[in-house]
Amino acid sequence: MRKVVTARRPPAGGRPGALRPGFHLSPGMRVGLYGGSFNPPHEGHLHVARTALRRLGLDKIIWLVSPQNPLKPAAGTPRLRRRVNWTRRVADGPSMIVSNAERRLGSRYTIDTVRLLKARFPAVRFVLIVGADSLAGLNAWRDWQGLLREIPLAVVARPGVTIASLGSPAARRFARARLPAGAGLRLATARPPAWIYLTARWNPASSTALRK
Repeated sequence: MRKVVTARRPPAGGRPGALRPGFHLSPGMRVGLYGGSFNPPHEGHLHVARTALRRLGLDKIIWLVSPQNPLKPAAGTPRLRRRVNWTRRVADGPSMIVSNAERRLGSRYTIDTVRLLKARFPAVRFVLIVGADSLAGLNAWRDWQGLLREIPLAVVARPGVTIASLGSPAARRFARARLPAGAGLRLATARPPAWIYLTARWNPASSTALRK
């Protein structure tokens, strides 16, 4: 039986990284980190998660529901608890974990979340999962180059953004780190920077369209 790694309650005044993320992971697991506002979550999000789960051979995918995306206005963003509940209804199956870990960890930016989780679960192989629309604008993220040197990246194709994503500053900057599409099972153990672009049947669902 594999030993289960759990996060312990920190002592008073402890570092944010010592906080409990709210889930348990076992050493050797391959785990995808899939973050977003999920306002609202939809079938397109689930399509990205399922594609990554299958093509990368992951054990779990953690849906990190953001308390507030720094690149989006707070106005019109429902409370975190509501969006977590919405996401749990979409992210079905035993391989999907919906989490408010960023609130628990006191993390606002993806790079900080990744570093905290890697420190908390050093024997877990993490992969960051994004849709192709996120790759197109990844250069606006906090320390995006440091992020790609911190964790392997899986990009799942989304409608209408193929050219923008593959021609983005991030894709150009790390062109030599791109793995072939058939190498998905190697990504979790690859030394970053390493990323892959996964094509699959598109799902046109959009949070913006659903809000309208």
